[in-house]
Amino acid sequence: MADVLVVVDHVEGSVRKPTLELLTVARRLGAPVAVALGAGAGGTAGVLGSHGASRVLVSEAPEFADVLVVPRVDAVQRAVELVGPVAVLFVSSGENKEVAARLALRLGSGVITDAVDVEAGEGGPVAVQSAFAASYTTRSRVTRGISVITVKPNSAPVEAVEGAGAVEELAVDFAGSARGARVVSRSARESTGRPELTEAAIVVSGGRGLGSGENFALIEALADALGGAVGASRAAVDAGWYPHAHQVGQTGKSVSPQLYIASGISGAIQHRAGMQTSKTIVAINKDAEAPIFDLVDYGVVGDLHTVVPQLTEEINKRKG
Repeated sequence: MADVLVVVDHVEGSVRKPTLELLTVARRLGAPVAVALGAGAGGTAGVLGSHGASRVLVSEAPEFADVLVVPRVDAVQRAVELVGPVAVLFVSSGENKEVAARLALRLGSGVITDAVDVEAGEGGPVAVQSAFAASYTTRSRVTRGISVITVKPNSAPVEAVEGAGAVEELAVDFAGSARGARVVSRSARESTGRPELTEAAIVVSGGRGLGSGENFALIEALADALGGAVGASRAAVDAGWYPHAHQVGQTGKSVSPQLYIASGISGAIQHRAGMQTSKTIVAINKDAEAPIFDLVDYGVVGDLHTVVPQLTEEINKRKG
């Protein structure tokens, strides 16, 4: 059985859910071999093994924390040389897509980003993508070299499957160019207690229709009732109503939750590009002609200032 490299997203040894989803995807293509880099990487082996990883290549070199991007490319390239996989899978994120692109360039391979599924094919792995506001589904495969693919979170279920999870030290020779840009400081983002936007199973977003930043309290209350994350349209972010880190759209973050609720968002193509792959989409807007209604599974034509509090109250009532 062919090997498939899965690059692990973790925080000091705590494996993030999208990586476990990637292991499910990888098992469709072959035997998953995980690559865990950075502080605490050795602590990931148990979880990775219990979700199907046959081997876990580990490196905790300080370069991963001290230097930007390139050390990770060096390490994954070394893992490719050792394993000879049919594909390298990353979780789709800004940094991972840069690492994937640099890796593909070094390998002389093609790269496919933001896949919502990966299937086994006769000529190699086939990446499924959703395009043009979910108007089209495309299937593509890399025709030269090793397939390098980034996969959106929430694209596959997490499945516990026992694997050997054998830990191996990954020895990496870092290139001199790896030290060209260094991290000089970090500041922790204040925790809201809500799930990470790009990984959340439920996202509640607000837009221009809220009328003010204070009214985002309505969105937060609904998100908390559902156990979801809070998103915002570009118009709301540009108005200073909510932090840029929560922007969903072409120039913000791309999300693919099980449930996406858009409140007071007209549905411009730029916003749709960031949430079009959501499994179920609900829109609340007083304008019955808003473009968002062309995309939704369920639409509510009404004043969000009335509808959202009623929805939150009903959810809390049923939970209680």
